Amino acid sequence: MAEVLFYHLERASLESVLPGLLEKTLERGWKAVVRASSRERVEALDGLLWTYREDSFLPHGSGGDAAFAARQPVFLTDGEENPNCAEVLFLVDGAAARAEELSEVVRCVTIFDGGDAEAVAGARAFWKSAKEAGHDTTYWKQADNGRWEKQG
Repeated sequence: MAEVLFYHLERASLESVLPGLLEKTLERGWKAVVRASSRERVEALDGLLWTYREDSFLPHGSGGDAAFAARQPVFLTDGEENPNCAEVLFLVDGAAARAEELSEVVRCVTIFDGGDAEAVAGARAFWKSAKEAGHDTTYWKQADNGRWEKQG
């Protein structure tokens, strides 16, 4: 069973949160697939991971790098592929996962915008289906000091 984590964005943007979560994933020795809802969003995230910090970048690839996809520690997509055999699946901007995909990863991280009613409803539905399927689910919310706190 996968561990399914829900990150509720209220004080921060996806662009400020995603790189740190990916860094922690790579520190554990895991690979990641980041699934976005559109090709345009994948391209924006591609640029972000090269430039989010002056002194660093996150090594990654996307659809245009298909020949080297298996070697990428992070792979960005708007499709359902997992070409780098990632242990962690990140879902952003309303991207969804099929139930059987959760059995193929160690962890699934859903990052959703708390100011978007559709995103919140989608996260709630995914929470319910993940729980019903027997996955461990955790909900994370940002405290006033900016640190992530596990809820409930």
